[in-house]
Amino acid sequence: MVEAYCVKCKKKTEMKDEKKTKTKNGRNMLKGSCPKCGTTVCKFVKND
Repeated sequence: MVEAYCVKCKKKTEMKDEKKTKTKNGRNMLKGSCPKCGTTVCKFVKND
């Protein structure tokens, strides 16, 4: 699993149900949720 920073928990957590998406300007990112609080967490990844 991928780790991302949760703003609500204020620490890095393992991302749950991550999906690969693109931003408006074309950057690739993983978007998922925090397993503890359910907040959406994101992490930018390299272009593959």
